[in-house]
Amino acid sequence: MPKQLPLQFEFQSNQNFSTFYPGDNEELINHLQYFINNDEQLIFIWGSPSTGKTHLLQATCQNCPLDCHSFYYAFDTEQLPNPDMLEGLESFDLVCFDNIDHIAGNNEWEHAFFDFFNRHRDANKKLLLSAACPPVYLDMQLADLKTRMAWGLTLKLKSLSDEQQLLALIHKANDLGFEIPVNVGRFLMTHYIRDTASIWSLLDTIEHATLAAKRKLTIPFLKEIMSEKVDHENR
Repeated sequence: MPKQLPLQFEFQSNQNFSTFYPGDNEELINHLQYFINNDEQLIFIWGSPSTGKTHLLQATCQNCPLDCHSFYYAFDTEQLPNPDMLEGLESFDLVCFDNIDHIAGNNEWEHAFFDFFNRHRDANKKLLLSAACPPVYLDMQLADLKTRMAWGLTLKLKSLSDEQQLLALIHKANDLGFEIPVNVGRFLMTHYIRDTASIWSLLDTIEHATLAAKRKLTIPFLKEIMSEKVDHENR
């Protein structure tokens, strides 16, 4: 059995492959869906913020068979945990590290991760990493670690076009259990917020409002929701 870890983590059940709108990333998603069952030991995903890297790492963990032990952790820009957290992780079948570029420049973490990488690979386990840039551009002080991160398959997660963002918005709303008509979705993206992350955060507000009012989402109703949201934030 894998060693007990000092850090607590949890999988987000709503971040699975069925809830991810692929856009032009079908090939990347196919690689991740079959990752646990093929010979590839390392996949490195990179892409701009808010393209869905976290979602896909979570989805890959949850796609593992019941007898597969998986682990997910997202590095924070504010503070790195103690590198001791890596102890015992080499026994996990799949380890997913989000924002691995955040350890760059930290000598203690780079060396600890280098040792973990070697142990995990020698145990013939699988590693999934994400970052904002490909391995060659990581600002790692430890050259051997930078080289190892490029040993596997490197895949770019492509950003969604404006039209694809609209379709992703509709897809996500359907998953939450309500409908956003195309004209309403386009109005939301044109008049309020364009970046994907902010739109996702708005969906919870819109969902609660439509359920509470038992109304279908229209442009006038959307304006009411957004007006009430602004009033609440300004109090």
